[in-house]
Amino acid sequence: MKCFEYGNKNAPIVLLQPVDDHDLDTVENEIAIIRDNTAEDFRMAAFKVGDWNKDLSPWKAPAVFGRDDFGDGAAETLDEIMHFCGDRSKTYFIGGYSLAGLFVLWAACQTDLFQGAAAASPSMWFPGFTEYMKEHRIGSRHVYLSLGDKEEKARNPVMATVGSRIRTAYDLLREQEVDCVLEWNRGNHFKDADLRMAKAFSWVMKRKVP
Repeated sequence: MKCFEYGNKNAPIVLLQPVDDHDLDTVENEIAIIRDNTAEDFRMAAFKVGDWNKDLSPWKAPAVFGRDDFGDGAAETLDEIMHFCGDRSKTYFIGGYSLAGLFVLWAACQTDLFQGAAAASPSMWFPGFTEYMKEHRIGSRHVYLSLGDKEEKARNPVMATVGSRIRTAYDLLREQEVDCVLEWNRGNHFKDADLRMAKAFSWVMKRKVP
């Protein structure tokens, strides 16, 4: 994966985000919104994902839309991101949108390196993931969840489960005494992704433990 870096390389806070081409087009706006919402100095590392459905999926699953099945490349992707996080004196927050948001939650179940996990409109409909969360405790101290208020009204019956599944995940995290919030945004899945990600990162950054 190619890594695009923004901001102060010496900043004590590092934001990590798997992205696609569309995310890269709007990442500077996302960063500007974060700066407006927080007083923290930070560095952003945006990891360009080559095969979205493969590289961000924790296990194989059949296609839900289109023809592309989901792969099992999440472990390799996480290894690359973890390799970037060699300086353990820094505070790391990981965030992502859509399937990258699901990856973020899965990644936070693998390690306690990330102080916060910011999952904006995560693909909680992914087969078996809610059950996985019930069996694997998240290592992050702070978890942000959000969804568009029209997303659970999708015509696709699998994707329409996203609302009930994200509510289940939120309740589960609260039961585990994880500092967590579930925010509802206006619109469908494709509305204001950069703004939603900025809100997600801003929330976890403000919960930072000194």
